[in-house]
Amino acid sequence: MGGGPTFLICVGAAKAGTSWLFDHLEGHPDCYLRSVKELHYFDPPDSGLSRMQARTNASEIARLTTRLSSVGAEQAAKIRRRIADMTAWNAVLDLGPGDLDAYRGYLTDGLQGQRLVADVTPSYSLLPPEGLARLAGVAPDVRILYLMRDPVARLWSHIRMLAAREARPGLELAELAASRMDRALAGDDLYCGGRGDYRGCLERLRAAIDPRRLLVMFTEDLMTRPGLVRLWDFLGIGPGPADLANRVHEGVALPLMPVHRDRARVALREQYAYVAQAFPTLPAAWSANRIGAVS
Repeated sequence: MGGGPTFLICVGAAKAGTSWLFDHLEGHPDCYLRSVKELHYFDPPDSGLSRMQARTNASEIARLTTRLSSVGAEQAAKIRRRIADMTAWNAVLDLGPGDLDAYRGYLTDGLQGQRLVADVTPSYSLLPPEGLARLAGVAPDVRILYLMRDPVARLWSHIRMLAAREARPGLELAELAASRMDRALAGDDLYCGGRGDYRGCLERLRAAIDPRRLLVMFTEDLMTRPGLVRLWDFLGIGPGPADLANRVHEGVALPLMPVHRDRARVALREQYAYVAQAFPTLPAAWSANRIGAVS
């Protein structure tokens, strides 16, 4: 193992609990996480995601800098840490995706004996097998984690997030979400569809990653005590505190219309069927929606 920390790379899925996972690990005594969750270091250059991340960081640095004069000492310390982390990460992004020493150095800078560092970037789930294999080779001890949430719930959460980003004065969020859901169910929103393609991602992961270094979990199981024990064992870390009732970046609560739920069950029936074949024991939410998908 080389005596260094374990590198966890969580590759998604989007809207499947990755922010909750990040918060949990950030508060774990055996883990050391920088305050930037999604690094986008290994995304294909033509995707533009790493450039978008750099621009987002720069805007956030400017926003946080203006806040420093209006907050207390404790909050100011947190803000300065986040500004420093984003500034350091943008310097790594400027070097391009070939400098793995810079990538490893960023994740471990400030490490004080903790066992694990982490990169939690859901877009990595879209990588081809050769890209996923590259993730597994970034350090002597790498663990890859993939989370799967009930497909209907994951899609609706993703739609709500995207609709909230598009919201403008005079546009109802519910109408935006319904319109975007219609497009997704018609196959016109590849962004949403690709992020929820469990079958495609599982096949690529299994082709590229040593099964001893890969853990696939249901989101619904992760947020339970037995699920956390399984995660801790896989990562080689001890027990840690966890707020199982907390939901991170859950988004605006909008009810999913029955007609959209029924159409989503049908549209996603192949995902349900594939996962059910690979994992015979499904969480209750999955089983309920899978019945609707195949009836």
